Amino acid sequence: MDKKYDVVIVGAGIGGLTLALNLHQAGFSCALFESVPEIKPLGAGVNLLPHSVKVLDSLGLVPALSQVAITTKESVFFNKFGQFVYREPSGIDAGYSWPQFSIHRGDLQNILIDTVHERIGRDAIHLGHRCTGATQNDESVIVHFEHPDGTKVDVKGSIVIGCDGIHSIIRKQLYPNEGAPRYSGVNMWRGTTPMKPFLSGASMVRAGWLSVGKMVIYPVRNNIDDQGNQLINWVAEIEAPYPATRDWNGRGRLEDFFPAFSDWHFDWLDVAAMIEQTEQILEYPMVDQDPLPRWSFGRISLLGDAAHPMVPRGSNGAGQAILDAPCLTEQLQQHGLTEKALSEYDRIRVKATTEVVLMNRVAPPDTILKEVHDRTGGKPFKNLDDYISQNELASISNKYKSVAGFKVEDLRKEVV
Repeated sequence: MDKKYDVVIVGAGIGGLTLALNLHQAGFSCALFESVPEIKPLGAGVNLLPHSVKVLDSLGLVPALSQVAITTKESVFFNKFGQFVYREPSGIDAGYSWPQFSIHRGDLQNILIDTVHERIGRDAIHLGHRCTGATQNDESVIVHFEHPDGTKVDVKGSIVIGCDGIHSIIRKQLYPNEGAPRYSGVNMWRGTTPMKPFLSGASMVRAGWLSVGKMVIYPVRNNIDDQGNQLINWVAEIEAPYPATRDWNGRGRLEDFFPAFSDWHFDWLDVAAMIEQTEQILEYPMVDQDPLPRWSFGRISLLGDAAHPMVPRGSNGAGQAILDAPCLTEQLQQHGLTEKALSEYDRIRVKATTEVVLMNRVAPPDTILKEVHDRTGGKPFKNLDDYISQNELASISNKYKSVAGFKVEDLRKEVV
């Protein structure tokens, strides 16, 4: 334990890796400690909205992202019968100064890992370090880790940030009596399937509604073979009385959800066939935690899912973790490696993320689908304007953008 880092980062997920790159760019020494012995490209698709791409652009990552991600052109809504409901442009096409990317979580993580290795060093990420807790005094923090063989090691830092996800050990230490995760009443199943491009070839689709079955579908990789196929990411969501295991990588069973989508054969995509052709299905409950009043205690704080787990609606989970990173770094630049820096980080980000967590519970973007489902009685329509106007649907979408921090007006590059 001879070396002391400015910042010890517990967890090498998207939030932790983004934080490391921000800290390094600002001149702070840091290292990441990850519990798994090998980082594998798990999970499925993730959407990076323009506000998070702005952060990644400041780190010089947009060229690498553009090479592997889909640059999303539009978001399109349909009912469970495949009837068109609403369309709006995305990213650059919507007037933002930054694109929206749809990308496989593993591809994003690999870009971040490669960049950390290149800029900070091959030894910046320490695998096989399971955090067991941290102790602090007025000047530093000692983080305790255990290797897979049972040997223990301590690491010293001026500041410690728990980026260790929904099962955060650091969060449990700060809030030992916190209740169980709050189940939203919805389970989801995820998968990726090679398919021909649909709609624009860069469209994000939301269809159906939770009470009868809802789908989110979008491509995450282009040209995956010599037949012009894309890798299509899909998420099936259905209301259910009991949650699935709280694990991003729990295996799902087709029979648990497929009946709700077995007749989804649309002229723009055969959804049922897409699901049936998926080799590996992951199951995950839609859960979050009640927002915390504070994340920082002394020299220890939280970031990303460890700080503000939210139901994955609105393409904002990874995005909010990415937004945490430059905010924390900026406070450390202004106030040094101090408790004051962490309290200022709290002051800014706790309120902002609390609003997103609560908004995701009651009025995410897919509220558009609920309104249409409720007003049409879940039946096909002849003329949607008889039930709800396009202007009203647009107002639902714009309200979410405002709370989540990605209004077009706020994300245009300043012209000097």
